[in-house]
Amino acid sequence: MNVLFFLTPKNNVEYLQDTFTLRQALEKMEHHRYSAIPVINKEGRYIETLSASDFLWYITARNLTLEQCEKISVKEIEPHWKYTPIRIDKEVSDLINLITNQNFVPVEDDKGVFIGIITRKSVMDYLVKNRKK
Repeated sequence: MNVLFFLTPKNNVEYLQDTFTLRQALEKMEHHRYSAIPVINKEGRYIETLSASDFLWYITARNLTLEQCEKISVKEIEPHWKYTPIRIDKEVSDLINLITNQNFVPVEDDKGVFIGIITRKSVMDYLVKNRKK
């Protein structure tokens, strides 16, 4: 089975552009109540995933105000955890190793362009539903 079976397409995924400011990123994460969110560049390529704790550590280490966060790019924030993407031509067995350690797995097409995510929930739901087979 191909990993595309589990794909949540990019148009149904919230993500950050790498041109966003820290404040824009915080507002988006707060609005959607996310604990982590992918970052893509203007070419649509997956860059990294940033977590709420990445933002928190960055802000507290520098004692920043919200006004100061308007001048800082998300490119300046180093992620604590690396969310490894998977290519669309991979099989579910390749996905299982990643999804056990990540809330979601970013998915790239054969040209390295971000096309969506696979959530741990979607994989777990499938496994539970089909465990007897």
